[in-house]
Amino acid sequence: MESKLHGPLKNIKVTPLASESFGVRSMCTLVETPDTAVLLDAGVSLCPYRFNLPPHPLEFKTIQHLRKVIADAADKAAITTVSHYHFDHHTPSYTDWVVNWTDEGETARQIYQNKLVLIKDPQNNINASQQQRAGMFQKTGGRHAKTVEVADGKTFTFGNTKLCFSEAVMHGTEGGMLGWVIMANVEYNGERFMFAPDVQGPMSIHTTELILAAKPDLLMLGGPPLYLAGFRVEQAQIEQGLQNLSRLVETVPLVILEHHALRDEFWRSKLDKIFLKAQKSKHSIMTAAEYRGQENLFLESKRRQLFENHPISDEFKQWTKTLTNKKIAKPPI
Repeated sequence: MESKLHGPLKNIKVTPLASESFGVRSMCTLVETPDTAVLLDAGVSLCPYRFNLPPHPLEFKTIQHLRKVIADAADKAAITTVSHYHFDHHTPSYTDWVVNWTDEGETARQIYQNKLVLIKDPQNNINASQQQRAGMFQKTGGRHAKTVEVADGKTFTFGNTKLCFSEAVMHGTEGGMLGWVIMANVEYNGERFMFAPDVQGPMSIHTTELILAAKPDLLMLGGPPLYLAGFRVEQAQIEQGLQNLSRLVETVPLVILEHHALRDEFWRSKLDKIFLKAQKSKHSIMTAAEYRGQENLFLESKRRQLFENHPISDEFKQWTKTLTNKKIAKPPI
């Protein structure tokens, strides 16, 4: 699949591979410079239940396809990163055909084998659930790596390419329960691409200041979780994320807006003011799919319509009755 990439970068090739605009939960991206290739956050997941519905067969077909896309990209990459330990940002080593589409050992091996794997610190600035997942990763998928190294706050140099990681920043609001993530900045010949996963806006003013200080030419950003507003996230926190996002689009020439923001069916209209702000500054906002020159494929937010417009087979319906079992076979898709 050939990229139709847009943007201000001439020497850094940024290829989004999986994301909400491709029909899954992910921000997996391949970044290539003349010196090296980096696979950022090589994970992909589906929401196990949305609108009280399991993933539709079209979602399973999509994650199956994108798993291969990510594995093929891993063949090009010398480096793989883990910004944090949620499973849409790294690949676990157990069999799961519902959420992560993983085969025990094999799926993770395809991604991490013989790689330099740069990870979020598994001991510091980490909540309990992610610390547990980090320990499991080090014992399983991480064992395939050539080298595993903590990346928080560090800079790695490959020829004329610098791969700079931020300090641990909040996964969302300051003092939140979701833990911390690390952002990555790829620099080559004066160009800068910044990858800011799961900062949720960013909600944190401190995180916003770090992004502004990095002066990226192109920023890929996890936006605010609009679909959780007033439910699991306070409206005031969403508003803070929108204010900070507004500051960023005024400064950064091109923002690839992804992830939590796009899980809301009406995300575009809810961000009208942000798009206008960017337009006034002669800047652009795109989804990952739009950056690739493709149509958006929002599957999770349209799951109800998928079940209405694409009726499931009796075989698939029977399979859904097994979802309470510990071991679940591949869905009949």
